Amino acid sequence: LLGDSYRSSEQAIKESVDNAWDADAENVYITLPDPMTSDPIRIEDDGSGMTSNEVLNEYLVVANDRRSRKGERTPRKNRLVKGRKGVGKFAGLMAANTMIVESKARGFLTHLLINKEDLLSASADLEGIDLPLETTKCTQEDHGTTIILSHLNQNLSFPNPEKLKRILILEYGRQADFRIHVNDEQLSIDDIPGETFTDEIEITDVGRIRLRFTVAEGRKPLKQSGLAIRVGGKVVGKPTYLDLDQDEHIPGKLLKKIYGEIEADGLVDDITADWGAIIENSKAFDQVKTWAATQLKEKINTVFASEVNLAKARHQKEINRRLEKIPDHRRDFARRALDRVMRRFYGESEERIGVIISVVLEAFERDEYWVVLQKIDDSKQQDVETFAEALENFGLLDMALMAQQASSRLALLDKLDDLIQNPGTLEKTIHAVFEKNLWLLGAEYSLMSSNDTLARIIEEYTNTKFKGERAHKRPDLFLSQDLYEQYLLIEFKRPSHALTRDDENQAIKYRDDLTPKFDKIIILVLGGERHKTVTSHYDREDLKVISYAALISRARTQLQWLIDQLTIEKT
Repeated sequence: LLGDSYRSSEQAIKESVDNAWDADAENVYITLPDPMTSDPIRIEDDGSGMTSNEVLNEYLVVANDRRSRKGERTPRKNRLVKGRKGVGKFAGLMAANTMIVESKARGFLTHLLINKEDLLSASADLEGIDLPLETTKCTQEDHGTTIILSHLNQNLSFPNPEKLKRILILEYGRQADFRIHVNDEQLSIDDIPGETFTDEIEITDVGRIRLRFTVAEGRKPLKQSGLAIRVGGKVVGKPTYLDLDQDEHIPGKLLKKIYGEIEADGLVDDITADWGAIIENSKAFDQVKTWAATQLKEKINTVFASEVNLAKARHQKEINRRLEKIPDHRRDFARRALDRVMRRFYGESEERIGVIISVVLEAFERDEYWVVLQKIDDSKQQDVETFAEALENFGLLDMALMAQQASSRLALLDKLDDLIQNPGTLEKTIHAVFEKNLWLLGAEYSLMSSNDTLARIIEEYTNTKFKGERAHKRPDLFLSQDLYEQYLLIEFKRPSHALTRDDENQAIKYRDDLTPKFDKIIILVLGGERHKTVTSHYDREDLKVISYAALISRARTQLQWLIDQLTIEKT
């Protein structure tokens, strides 16, 4: 059960690497099998190893926290201990049915065999099971532990070397005295997914300088981001951003995705005695820093511009549709304004970016932008001070209009809240509000749109299906379309109506009737609170049942976040 708690084979293997770290190992060698073979997984380290007594009385004791016995630090290398709950040693059983532990220490080799099936069928606790354990002699100099995982779990994909490297490099890539090899290849910066840059230069009185770094993929910041300074193969001090974290034009979230090194052996005479830092007034390091910072900034800006453009591209169809409403002579300025906002909010989640774009697109259609933008354009031919003032006004207006739009939306939420609290409010009343304010449904729906054709189809459908005696059962339906040619079908219920499974089933019937005309129809059923018999555990991806109260709460949270961000930016 302990082994099965790990979410992937790669994470389970990492636990063995953590154990090697705690054992003061300097080298770990991991050998992964080729797919479709019966070869085992092998993890070997040159750490302190274990005696047979330690295997029996420590290793095989479940939840035996070594920190409570031996302290927070390892004895030889003073490392902060990774193991916390004393269960990671069993992680290998997640990926394999058989685990062999071979450990050398103090002239003896201890061989332990753990068979997963024997554990599962046993009636005793782990400590009470008679596991095969043998001890033989080895040289006094031999030390370390080898884990061999065989009879791999056939229900899991074979461990992926690249995925394992990515996990390990972020945890251990900065450690000078801990080298990890996967299939005979030592971990390096290249194992971080993302775009890698390399540059070199010869600086007088310093020698050859080599800069190498990766801008990692994804939104998550790296644990040990920045550039490490390596002199003579040894890392000096903590990673640095070369003062680029003080540059207002470079987002801090982007810097947190930088992982790399500057190799400068010529700085050996400029290091403090404890190798904890470079001497502050080192002229040699100033030259290295100036060159490296220039290269780093140039590459970062290239990646930054590319990622901002990708974020815009995901919403480009809707952006273009809205920009068409703006007169030609303003459109180019509007595009620049949107680019400024996208850059300012770089690194936010896709949902928040959707909220931001939706708010900004509304602001584009206002005249205030044009007045300031025209002043900027006119001042280009005048003095620099006037131009700078105009740019500042644009930035302030940029934020002010966004805040104003967000505040207006909050006010609308208050009025909508009053509507849903009124038991007399009908479906058509709520429908009218949502039709013009799809942002209420969330960022993923805010850029959808409807048109006369879709409205006519719904009208024709309801007129045909609900006439005569069924006219009083006519549903209030709304149909819209997004830029990916997906369709959203909304059925509105009265705010006083508790949503049931019958409402879901009826909405599915409406979709079935419309499917011959449209593919990829997503259903939203909106109404009062869910009936107590309707839980979210059985929700489907293509059908969601949501209360008006939940929608209002989520929208209010998003808008308040945006206003708070704009307030911080202005301050």
